[in-house]
Amino acid sequence: MLTNSPLSAQKLQKSQGAVRDTNTFRHFLKTGKFYGHARSYWSATLNQKHLTDYHAWAVGAGIGYQTPKFFQRFQLGISSFFIFNLASSDLASPDPATSMVNRYEIGLFDIERPNNHQDLSRLEELYVKAHLGKKSILTIGRQIPETPFINPQDGRMSRTLTEGAVLDIQECQHLKLHGEYLWRISPRSTMRWFGVGESIGMYPVGIGPAGTSSQYKGQTDADFIAVFSATYRKKNWEIQAWDTYVDNVLNTFFVKTEWRFQAKGETNWLASAQFTMQNTAGNGGNPDASIAYAQPGSGSVVISTRVGQESTRFDWHLNATHIGSGGRYLMPREWGKEPFYTFMPRERNDGFGDLTAATVNTRFKPGKHIELTLSGGYFHLPDVRNFQLNKYGMPGYSQVNLGLTYQFDQYLKGLSAFLLVVRKDKLGRIYGNDRYVFNKVNMVHANFILNYRF
Repeated sequence: MLTNSPLSAQKLQKSQGAVRDTNTFRHFLKTGKFYGHARSYWSATLNQKHLTDYHAWAVGAGIGYQTPKFFQRFQLGISSFFIFNLASSDLASPDPATSMVNRYEIGLFDIERPNNHQDLSRLEELYVKAHLGKKSILTIGRQIPETPFINPQDGRMSRTLTEGAVLDIQECQHLKLHGEYLWRISPRSTMRWFGVGESIGMYPVGIGPAGTSSQYKGQTDADFIAVFSATYRKKNWEIQAWDTYVDNVLNTFFVKTEWRFQAKGETNWLASAQFTMQNTAGNGGNPDASIAYAQPGSGSVVISTRVGQESTRFDWHLNATHIGSGGRYLMPREWGKEPFYTFMPRERNDGFGDLTAATVNTRFKPGKHIELTLSGGYFHLPDVRNFQLNKYGMPGYSQVNLGLTYQFDQYLKGLSAFLLVVRKDKLGRIYGNDRYVFNKVNMVHANFILNYRF
């Protein structure tokens, strides 16, 4: 008769213990996913000689965790991020010549407390995710938005986040359906969570159609945002249709069609077009039209097109956008960047009507780790005194963006460095008023960003 040796018994006991350990809560948590992000962001703006220049340096880090599936279909997620102001100009002090405050560097921190150099932290994600089918997911709670008009706009230290219920359905091979019901927003460059109406006006509000300062901040009545979309993909075609309804404020319908054709080698040709139609919903946010975000009965139409060629090493795109003269295109800047093809980082087309823009984008990848981008744009805007169609007193301008990205490898894998230099020059009239120049045109803006993700 064979008996187990003490060594064999010990190995068996350890093996049984390992099996039992897989049924513990501790083992369950260990099989989840941890992820993190650290960031250093230096920014500087050089205005015309007699106007104020600014600089700022921010650092921050965050960590997140997502559980594995439990009960075969559910997951939980949580993440947070903190920011420190290492050095900066006095971001709350207005420029003496114009009485206007900083525009870009203030966004690295908390726009409600621009000179707070202490710990700035925010709980970013807190959600439960339910897997309803092979590729269908319902997510409820705080999460990162990804829609044409509500998105992270991750060009500062803290991104835009939303709280709500988001449903993705993709049970068919070529069709994807998407729906959202949002009730709270934490805009980029803020540390708090706001109701939908409350979040509108956290950024500068511009000029109303009557030529006086807009008064809709804190006066906008909107309880929710509803988003619906359908995306169809087959062979060389993709068609997207989106509808974004802001309770009592706006309804924006957006459709995009894209065609791609693979030529010889790894080169792809593409042609794409977008159509946006926007109308005021309800009373535009307030029964008093003088303090409403959108004017009752108003609306706008936007057409944007693109043609280009893409390959592994080199891309080029020719883009054009036109906003009709029937009214201002509006979308709260607090919520995201616009999807139009002529969008260039550090400027927006929100608040304009009768706009025509043309841009050229290029991307060159000379090596495995380096990528260069060069973009140029011409933006014809209504006269700065045309308050009906020019909300922010922005003259027509030209813009050139130069970007350099380096992706580290091996021991520093996950680390990237990005340098962006922006030059903007006025094309339209300013009537000798520097308020139409300061932080808008005749300026250079530079960013140097280090990102480490794990």
